Amino acid sequence: MNLHLFEDTLTAGQVIVLPDTTARALYVAAGQVSCNSQTYDGDEGFVANDAVTVTAGPGGATLWRWDLADADPRTQTHRTVTKLSGAIPDALAGPDNFLRLDSVAFPPDGTALLHTHQGPGIRCLREGSIRIDTDGTSTSYGPGGAWFEAGPDPVFAQADRHIPSRFIRAMVLPMALSGKSSIHYENEEDRAKPKSQSYHRFGEIGLRP
Repeated sequence: MNLHLFEDTLTAGQVIVLPDTTARALYVAAGQVSCNSQTYDGDEGFVANDAVTVTAGPGGATLWRWDLADADPRTQTHRTVTKLSGAIPDALAGPDNFLRLDSVAFPPDGTALLHTHQGPGIRCLREGSIRIDTDGTSTSYGPGGAWFEAGPDPVFAQADRHIPSRFIRAMVLPMALSGKSSIHYENEEDRAKPKSQSYHRFGEIGLRP
């Protein structure tokens, strides 16, 4: 099974139907959409694990969409760009797990000290810039840049030194972590240090069998 990140561009008032999938997270990167009688403005997100009908607002919309699925679930009814895909281990692909959509924000010169997570996910930078150091490599990302983290590989993150930075993230995690942090700091001395990053959770949803 794979986690896919797409960018969907909808024109004013356009209606699209996204098919069933194991789990899905949607984030309104620009504009406004409605779904299931709920309106979502820019910088809001939600999760689902069944088919959804999305209607763009009067100014259109740009969505970041994470779909967890066996096959590539792209739809041809609107303009869609595949940003990134990553493999999900079999142990995390069943109904004892869930999909979380959240955001992680950093102040200027913020860092995420060397850490791992208990599940994989795809991040996409909303604002600022960030450098990700992992597995002997160092890669920098600007707005719209996306990267995959497998979970067990230690990561250090350095945010922009001059302006705030923030990324949007969808992760697959064991159900025991529902409502809880997934992060583990690798160095004992870092665990008690103040942390610069802050979190906002948009939603969590269990995986369909």
